[in-house]
Amino acid sequence: MMRKGTLLGLFVAAVVALGCGAAGGGEEATGDAAGGQARSEASGGKDSEKEAKEPEKVAGIGDPVRDGKFEFVVQKVKCGVSRVGNNLLGERAQGQFCLVTLKVKNIGKEPQAFTDGAQKAYAADGTEYSTNSSASIYANDEDSTLFNEINPGNGITGVIVFDIPKDAKLDRLELHDSHFSGGVTVKLT
Repeated sequence: MMRKGTLLGLFVAAVVALGCGAAGGGEEATGDAAGGQARSEASGGKDSEKEAKEPEKVAGIGDPVRDGKFEFVVQKVKCGVSRVGNNLLGERAQGQFCLVTLKVKNIGKEPQAFTDGAQKAYAADGTEYSTNSSASIYANDEDSTLFNEINPGNGITGVIVFDIPKDAKLDRLELHDSHFSGGVTVKLT
């Protein structure tokens, strides 16, 4: 039977052997990186200057953006709404409602469920707001965007609703194809 010290020694030897093999591959990668740096320096660093001068384009209202199987287009945002629905049925805002008209298209190859609860809104200071699903039901005349199965190639247009404080202002939306996706940001200001 082997002793603990012998097992530890074999483990350390295996790790060292694997590390040496990885280092050999790493030298080639380092050589390539150094060659790329030399080429960049030879060109006067124009590539890095170009990257620094071109800021990343941020999507805004009207711009199509994609997350997972969905393409989203924020068509308009209307804040300052105190009530949604009709005279008989509706909901009153705790603060103010922000109504976001959103077009959602399934760009995948399988049906995908859209849910308003996966969408988020943020103020400029990073305060996060969730949707008010019951208000979303009242804000949509024909279809509910609360939970809608969308087949490939099809799309829906509807209103999702955020209930935010009266003195707050939305800065951006984070749109998701599901609760577990990475999301995509759309600036509202």
